[in-house]
Amino acid sequence: MQTASTNICERLCNKSICEISLLLNIPRSTVGGIITKWKQLGTTAIPLRSGRQHKMTERGQRMLKHTVHRSRQLSIAEDLQTSCGLHISTAVCRELQGMGFHGRTAASKSYITKCNAERQMQW
Repeated sequence: MQTASTNICERLCNKSICEISLLLNIPRSTVGGIITKWKQLGTTAIPLRSGRQHKMTERGQRMLKHTVHRSRQLSIAEDLQTSCGLHISTAVCRELQGMGFHGRTAASKSYITKCNAERQMQW
């Protein structure tokens, strides 16, 4: 069996996909796929795809970030389930942590009246 570069050379010699598949004794879909990959990427090598694929798309990540930025005070879980129809899972929590949202609330501050403020200034 010959290599994918031979297919490209045959294509460049003005042969059709059917003629190339008959010459090399491989399916037409394979030849067409190789030629398409060559036109799009400029190579027939398989791109590296290490690791697990992301569950959320880039659009989903942007929507999640926008929702969290819009209302940090509200419960994120309830808001996402109603607006986006998303189920809060470890994947969503992982994405939020990657964006810098760690679920920490602001420290509570004591109420300072005018009288207490004057006392603090005198102290």
